[in-house]
Amino acid sequence: MKTTSLHKNHIALNAKMVDFGGFDMPLFYSNITHEHQQVRQAAGIFDVSHMGEIMLIGKDAMQFANYILTNSITDNNAKVTYALMCNHEGTVIDDLLVYVLDLSNILLVVNASNTQKDYEWILSQSRDFDIEVKNISDEYSQIAIQGPDAAKLCTSLFTLDTPLKFMEYTSLTKDNRQLIISRTGYTGEDGYEIYGSHETIIDLWNQALKLGITPCGLGARDTLRFEASLPLYGHELSDQINPIEAGLSFAVKQEPFIGYQAIQHFKAHPTKKLVGIEMIDKGIPREGYQLYDQDVTVGYVTTGYLLPTQSSGLALAYVEMSYASLGKSLTVNIRGKHLACKVVKKAFMKKNYKKGV
Repeated sequence: MKTTSLHKNHIALNAKMVDFGGFDMPLFYSNITHEHQQVRQAAGIFDVSHMGEIMLIGKDAMQFANYILTNSITDNNAKVTYALMCNHEGTVIDDLLVYVLDLSNILLVVNASNTQKDYEWILSQSRDFDIEVKNISDEYSQIAIQGPDAAKLCTSLFTLDTPLKFMEYTSLTKDNRQLIISRTGYTGEDGYEIYGSHETIIDLWNQALKLGITPCGLGARDTLRFEASLPLYGHELSDQINPIEAGLSFAVKQEPFIGYQAIQHFKAHPTKKLVGIEMIDKGIPREGYQLYDQDVTVGYVTTGYLLPTQSSGLALAYVEMSYASLGKSLTVNIRGKHLACKVVKKAFMKKNYKKGV
């Protein structure tokens, strides 16, 4: 099993460790509920060094990025772009973030469990382009600091020449060390992601803990992203799901890319939709549980929790289009019992991103 540069720090904090994407990662330090609430009310820090980094290098980097990715990649080197990478059938290989460092150097930040698969796919599609594809994941560590107090606390960790808005990034030097700092978030809260050398990130982690920022594990990361209705690959996204079904049409451009024609077909003929589910009866709808209209199976749960701030079980789920209308009454099979639930908006919370300076 792989480890991140912060592994010894997690062990020293007595974190509960689990296998995630082939990495030995902290599930929680105290408990998931406490860490969830700290991010919602103050600030939490996450080790996300397991995420993959793939570089596109060369004069065709921009052209190639727009060929393999669903969203428009421009020369705006302050912008972070959320995009999907699809196969020729129009289903999702991965979702990722794109940093245009310059026209010849584009950084793709991909999901940990997909890094090798993504790298091999990108490499296989690059033969007709003047670029080099490099998997540089082992060269970077990354932390994310999230919560309403994150920006204020981070002024002690680094100084930004220009304030960042949501989905922007900058490069800077701190103590003669290079950092990339972005403001994207995967919790629904404001905050920063910091990329740097292993030694630099270890130093920043230790400084953040001294500031009172709460260490948080993957358990809270999942409940937080779920509450904010953000997809997780392997749950809401997979190579069996297309962007239209997933509600991600905002990240699909009109110009051709790999999978474009298939996705146009999905737009015209949708068969299922990602929706929110709220329990009416008492119960928690967990991943994989089946949804029914009377005795007919009409969908399945991708993620489900009883959140710390909620009194009813909630879920994200795929249901057939004819059952996706808000308020539609369904049942979910929980341990052999069909319990009442209904279709609701996926917005389980109001996101608190910093969209203005």
